[in-house]
Amino acid sequence: MTHESIQSVTRIEASPETVFAVLADPGSHAAIDGTGWVRESLDGKRLTETGQVFRIAMYHDNHPDGHYEMANQVRVFDPPHALAWEPGQDAAGDGELQFGGWTWRYDLKPVGQDETEVTLTYDWSRVPSVMQEEFGGFPPFPASHLDNSLKHLASLATR
Repeated sequence: MTHESIQSVTRIEASPETVFAVLADPGSHAAIDGTGWVRESLDGKRLTETGQVFRIAMYHDNHPDGHYEMANQVRVFDPPHALAWEPGQDAAGDGELQFGGWTWRYDLKPVGQDETEVTLTYDWSRVPSVMQEEFGGFPPFPASHLDNSLKHLASLATR
């Protein structure tokens, strides 16, 4: 763990193509998430390109409204090697997305026959310090969240 990112690594007994297909389906993100914050995909569309925005319903007890929505912009789309997105919101309600500066990234590396090493990185290096203070520091969850997410991803990819 550095002061600006955390990582978790696991091996999954599935091909990189299979693992990537699970990640590229936002409908599977609630089942992958280890915090219980992610609810469901609001778009129902698979991820297909860099720049694509996909919306996810969320819930957190500490959020002022409890339920909220994140609009995630795909920053890296390199099947079946890497997928990354940056969460944002339309805070002003004017259609303009504002991004907080944190990203989720999955890097997939083939290991032998039908096995994939997956590295999950949560990076908050571009989060302004004032926002970090407002959130009570980063990451806003324990590092074990990444381990749990990779366990859930492995379960989905090996079904």
